[in-house]
Amino acid sequence: MLATVDLSQTIEDKKEYREQLIRHQVALHTLGFQVYQQQRPVILVFEGWDAAGKGGAIKRVTERLDPRGYSVYSIAAPKGDDAEHHYLWRFWRRLPEAGQIAIFDRSWYGRVMVERVEGFCSDEAWKRAFREINEFERQLVDFGTVLFKFWVHISNAEQLARFQARASDPLKSWKLTDEDWRNREKWDNYERAVNDMLLKTSTVKAPWTVIPGNSKWFARVQVLKVLVEGLSKELNYDPFAPPEQQRTIDGGSSSKKSKPKKKKSKKS
Repeated sequence: MLATVDLSQTIEDKKEYREQLIRHQVALHTLGFQVYQQQRPVILVFEGWDAAGKGGAIKRVTERLDPRGYSVYSIAAPKGDDAEHHYLWRFWRRLPEAGQIAIFDRSWYGRVMVERVEGFCSDEAWKRAFREINEFERQLVDFGTVLFKFWVHISNAEQLARFQARASDPLKSWKLTDEDWRNREKWDNYERAVNDMLLKTSTVKAPWTVIPGNSKWFARVQVLKVLVEGLSKELNYDPFAPPEQQRTIDGGSSSKKSKPKKKKSKKS
């Protein structure tokens, strides 16, 4: 599945990138207010290769959102109480309230990727997780949650170039660990796990969106476009329409609202 992704897609002109970025960030800001008004919980899941640009995409998503309306959870190996419960427990307890957005930088999919490849759980456990995750996400969507799942995809060569760039940059070298280099040696194993994940957990109610990430500018804009389009549909609200033509929750438009009729005076 990953082999079919066109990684040559790019935005080369900085002015075009900035225009598209700001346009969709402003639209997302408007939709963020609608999330609050309509009291819909929203979840954004970001998965992808090391150095794929997940953090940069999340930064652009949140850049113009009201900071009171979202939370970002950076998920690492479970510790404390999280390690003592079922692997989904720590995500259940971080689900967003109505009208809030929860952003997961890595997620419950660690069970079928990292834990599978590194042997942190049994074969039986990660194979069972596909069914558990699908049921978990179905319950979320049935409850009214708007769920987005992004896999940010880059090539092996692009990842190597980014690792080398980080290693030589004093301001970014902290991002690169020995574990990152070890994971590169297991690229083929991870690729098989990701292909299985996309195939078995992309459902009608909770589909995956694969973002070509070799061009960071393209990836960031594409994530914003998917969010704006998806939220516009779910909230029945067009953030690009003029105020007088904005659709309301019930599908009407403000310009078609009937004015209250004046009461007729009774004849004496």
